[in-house]
Amino acid sequence: MPIKTILCIEDDRFIGEMYVRSLKKAGYEVDWVVDGNDGLITARNKQYDAILLDVMLPERRGTEILDALRGGKEDLIPKTHVIVLTNFQQDDESRIAMQKHADAYLIKAEITPKKLISVIEKLEDK
Repeated sequence: MPIKTILCIEDDRFIGEMYVRSLKKAGYEVDWVVDGNDGLITARNKQYDAILLDVMLPERRGTEILDALRGGKEDLIPKTHVIVLTNFQQDDESRIAMQKHADAYLIKAEITPKKLISVIEKLEDK
C-alpha cells in the first residue's frame, strides 16, 4: 500500500526541517510536531500512513507514545507504519521492546534523507 501521509514527531529543528523538506520533495504530505504530547494527540486524531518517531522528546518520550498507540490490548494505528529514529543508545531490553512495536528502528547518525526515503519505500511493499 503506498505511503502518502507522514507524521514526523521530532524536537530537533535542524533534523525535523531536513526530514520534512526531503520527504515533501519526494512527494509525501508531511505534518511535523515537536513534542511528545502533541505527537500522541496528532497520531490519535488523524490517520497517517507512516509515523517518524523520535525517542527523546519533551513532554512525553517516544517509547511512551509507541506504547500508548501499539502496546495495549488493541493497536490504535493498525494501518500505520512506525519508524523509530534515535541517537540515544538504548539498552537491549528497551530497543527490543520498541522494535517489537515498530516497523523500523533507525539510528539518526547513520540515516541520510535519501536512506530514510528508501526505508519508507521498502515499507510500502509490506
